[in-house]
Amino acid sequence: MPASISNPTPRQHTRRGFVSTCVRLWATLLLPRRLAAAESKKQGDSAARATFGAQFVDVAAAAGLTLPTIYGGTESKQYILEADGCGCAFLDYDNDGWMDIFLLTGTRLEGNPAGNSNRLYRNNRDGTFTDVTLEAGLQLAGWANSVCVGDYDNDGFEDIFCTYFGQNRLYHNNGDGTFTDVTQIAGLSAPLGKPVWSAGCSFLDYDRDGHLDLFVSQYIDFDLATAPRPETDANCRWKGIPVNCGPRGLSPAFPAQHVLYRNNGDGTFRDVTREANIGGQVSGQVSGKMGGNARAYGMTVVAADFDEDGWQDIYVACDSTPSMLFMNKRDGTFREEGLDRGVALSDDGAEQSGMGVAVGDPRLTGHLDIFKTNFADDSSVFYHNDGHAQFTDITRPSRIGAETRFISWGAGIADLDNDGNPDIIVVTGSVYPEVEAKLPAYPNKSPRIVFRNLGDGHFEQVSGQAGAGITTPHSSRGCAFGDFDNDGDVDVLIVNLNEPPSLLRNDLKTACHWIKVKLIGTRSNRSGIGARVLVHYNGKVQAQTLASQSSFFSANDPRLHFGLGAAAAADVEIFWPSGDVEKLRGIPADQLIAVREGCGIVSRQTFPARQAHGSLNP
Repeated sequence: MPASISNPTPRQHTRRGFVSTCVRLWATLLLPRRLAAAESKKQGDSAARATFGAQFVDVAAAAGLTLPTIYGGTESKQYILEADGCGCAFLDYDNDGWMDIFLLTGTRLEGNPAGNSNRLYRNNRDGTFTDVTLEAGLQLAGWANSVCVGDYDNDGFEDIFCTYFGQNRLYHNNGDGTFTDVTQIAGLSAPLGKPVWSAGCSFLDYDRDGHLDLFVSQYIDFDLATAPRPETDANCRWKGIPVNCGPRGLSPAFPAQHVLYRNNGDGTFRDVTREANIGGQVSGQVSGKMGGNARAYGMTVVAADFDEDGWQDIYVACDSTPSMLFMNKRDGTFREEGLDRGVALSDDGAEQSGMGVAVGDPRLTGHLDIFKTNFADDSSVFYHNDGHAQFTDITRPSRIGAETRFISWGAGIADLDNDGNPDIIVVTGSVYPEVEAKLPAYPNKSPRIVFRNLGDGHFEQVSGQAGAGITTPHSSRGCAFGDFDNDGDVDVLIVNLNEPPSLLRNDLKTACHWIKVKLIGTRSNRSGIGARVLVHYNGKVQAQTLASQSSFFSANDPRLHFGLGAAAAADVEIFWPSGDVEKLRGIPADQLIAVREGCGIVSRQTFPARQAHGSLNP
């Protein structure tokens, strides 16, 4: 979201304020030129490197995804409410083995356009989708924000939770192609009074009882009746241009702060925010600056076992305030330790405008790293995990820090070319459509960014090699990663504001191997959410986790995809949320395996040979 109401200098949280400011000035004025020169040399040095094998084609129109995602004004945004956008999901709601699509939408200040609604599309298994929103019972429009997916009642069908400015929604999957809104029955109704702005959400099993609990982040305390407008408030400016105000200058969402709901195991939830210490003391020096409790402009939420103790922790990307890492204390409580563990601020101690989060293991250390997207004129940030949830900012050494042109949103750590080295992809778009006319360097629509993993701790930007689906500009927000056509690679679903979505089919040109892992919990929650999976191949190891939300406000294909490069087989270790560990040896590549907790592999599926789209053999 926008970096500030008046673009003030971010608060510093180090004792080296003056030096830090000088460093930032140097980074702003001189570093880009040096990085550009280094990038030019690097490109020359790598001229002989093989062309990037993943080629993305936007097939949304041909697939039947033609309806726009309505979200606020098109030429300008009067309020921040119109600017943040929403997410999307890959999910298999009918359990037929093919990823279906759920797309959120917003509305407009002057009223909802006719026919505008969230959309559920059923996969026809031939590259096309059918809109089944009405018959599924999911027709609704409002200021939707995020979606998370999980089987909260362990009946074998994935349920859907959506956050809103206003009333959040929990949809129970009835198993017959329909959903029922059970928000009130489940105890998740918002209190009466002024609408609450809920942002990110994640299902997780924080107490390891086999039932999915729910964490919801909150954004700002917002009221259309009192919110300032660009033309009436001199502080509502960005680079001297009147724009929508916020979030800085608007209070964080209190008293409705981040919320944790415990699953009672009977289809209902109980608010345990206070007893779980979610609103308690924050870590380090930040507590003194912010009143001593966990207030922040919360955005995307990812739950994962970052310190590998078998208990799920919670990371919240925060806009213009320090991001938060709630560490699970294994006794029903959490402690916020983002600053202490190195994931709250930039490497020079500044707050950032955190939007989206990707979690994965691009350095192949067997540990879960964090990649967080930020505002324009600031790079996304890459935090490396030592396995004990102590993180080091490696944005600059990894060569990702040179990209600062656009506002970045959804992101994923995914092996796009199946070479065994996970890549990074980011979608972008402005929150200020009106700025482009005066500052063309800040366009409303911008391309997607692809960072190719070179396998040596470094990345190179290869957006220009990755196809028109990457280079075509849009004002994008959420994105989800999954294999919608079941051909053994990773495709991308993207929300574009006031346009139809993008469905980027990966026309992979390499002949590398892969393996997919579908988890079925028994002692753990049925979805397997929170499991950490290690895959060993050709002397390498890669970690992934099954999360119910990541990217920006979105949910990925729950079948974990691992590129294997030249490896024809792999070993798989599964660390279940229950604490059980399962090891599978010598699993042949190029198949989807379904693993039931305690039972091993219960099914295998090979996909039809990929259609020929050219070839770039490794």
